[in-house]
Amino acid sequence: MTAPLLSLTWTDHVTGRRGFLVVDRLVRGVASGGLRMRPGCTLEEVTGLARGMTVKEALHYDPEARYVPLGGAKGGIDCDPRDPAAYGLLVRYLRAVRPYVESVWTTGEDLGLTQDLVDRAATEVGLVSSIQAVYPLLDDEAAARRRLAEAFAVEVDGIGLGELAGGCGVAESALAALDRAGVPWAGTRVAVQGMGTMGGATARFLTRAGLTVVAVADVRGTIANPAGLDVEALLAARDAYGTVDRAALGPGDQELPGDAWPATEAEVLVPAAVSYAIGPAEQDRITARWIVEAANMPVVPEAEAQLTARGVTVLPDVVVNSGTNAWWWWTLFGDIGADAQEAFAHIRRSMRALTDLVLARAEADGSTPRAAAHAVAGERLSLLAERFGSYR
Repeated sequence: MTAPLLSLTWTDHVTGRRGFLVVDRLVRGVASGGLRMRPGCTLEEVTGLARGMTVKEALHYDPEARYVPLGGAKGGIDCDPRDPAAYGLLVRYLRAVRPYVESVWTTGEDLGLTQDLVDRAATEVGLVSSIQAVYPLLDDEAAARRRLAEAFAVEVDGIGLGELAGGCGVAESALAALDRAGVPWAGTRVAVQGMGTMGGATARFLTRAGLTVVAVADVRGTIANPAGLDVEALLAARDAYGTVDRAALGPGDQELPGDAWPATEAEVLVPAAVSYAIGPAEQDRITARWIVEAANMPVVPEAEAQLTARGVTVLPDVVVNSGTNAWWWWTLFGDIGADAQEAFAHIRRSMRALTDLVLARAEADGSTPRAAAHAVAGERLSLLAERFGSYR
């Protein structure tokens, strides 16, 4: 496997905590990938995430679109985002990597960080924006920045469009897989690990499509109800970190241990929280037919091989959760406007086409959806290299 173009480790002089930045590849001189903050974050993890971003970007290459995919990158900070020292650490990290944000790395929210917090810290260290490296590629920078700001100001049922875009894409990937298998949406059971931005939005879209969410998990444990949970009530009772106030539980809702969610009796399992959530031990308890990777790298390779051997389909993160990143760029480059219905329609259309393509490729090749996604991305990277040049 090719080494990334850039890999660095930063040590905070105040706390001794470490942060990481990995640029896997540049396309047109720029790479894209969020910044996460979680205890135990490692350089190896960030390297894998950066490589995944290269694939996610390439998968959305459309020669007819204004948005041309970028390279892949990722940042990470080893700290609990609830730690009182977390914000100061974020500011010092961004100050240290500021030259990269100014020139090659476009970044934004990821696990443990909100976009508002990233924007606040970026302003404090003197950055124009966390995505300013892409501005030279825009035809009309002022119009593009105004369009993206307007899109982030759009709310649907009191929730920001930026918080809903990713979940819309995850849900559409799951629905596309059900349709290919001829499984009706109504009555299909779902379990979701994580009630933050991605998990919460995914649960909302799947519920509104007619599926039944029978379990959700957060840091306090698993909430389950075989008859179906009141997803809207649980979402309304979340704190800023996606933890549900148990006072909102309804009749028939059960509180189970945090590790109970993989064994939920459901057809669809959506890990939407941390990486490496499903290892060999967890996969052995899974009865679901589909695992839809809303989180980054939630299923470890050994577990994925075991699941595949058991007939469980793992829809890979590089496809499933790529809608958030793509929505940013579709909006900024002008493929869509600052309108929720236009955004959702574009996301659904693009994510369904991509999911169908990857599943069809996997069937034709006799491979896994992940292998098929990487094969498609490789072909599109070659097209990008021919058109624009690329660098590792």
